[in-house]
Amino acid sequence: MLKEKVAALLDEAFKEYPSLYLIDLKIKGNNEIVVIIDGDEGVSVQDCINVSRKVEHNLDREEEDFSLEVMSAGATEPLVNKRQYKKNEGRDLEVILQDGAKIKGNLIQVHDEGIVLFWKERVPKEVGKGKMTVEKEEVIAYDAIKQAKVKIKF
Repeated sequence: MLKEKVAALLDEAFKEYPSLYLIDLKIKGNNEIVVIIDGDEGVSVQDCINVSRKVEHNLDREEEDFSLEVMSAGATEPLVNKRQYKKNEGRDLEVILQDGAKIKGNLIQVHDEGIVLFWKERVPKEVGKGKMTVEKEEVIAYDAIKQAKVKIKF
């Protein structure tokens, strides 16, 4: 009951703030509500406050006691929503495919069906000794992706 009520309130909040979207909603046994959000232009502290207020002010503590935590998706967390891929276009990703293969590359395009990664790789020369650098590009369907994370450079 509580989860449905919170989900409906979050839907209202996201209609009011359309650049924001839900990544995860968890309600633990002691009515500890944890909401993780992301946004097309990132998430500010004010965005978290706005979503928190939208939920908190419409739940009755007299009816059911609860705690509420609204936070942004962490920089090292896997991408779970197609909108997150669009937001991270131009950044480096590490993608693990359903078959276990791992690809690290630059996210150069995002489509409705999947993504396009670009990377450079050292491969053996066809003739002679040594290696040469080749450019690779691969289209990857969303359903082929087991996990994708943004690689942060320092």
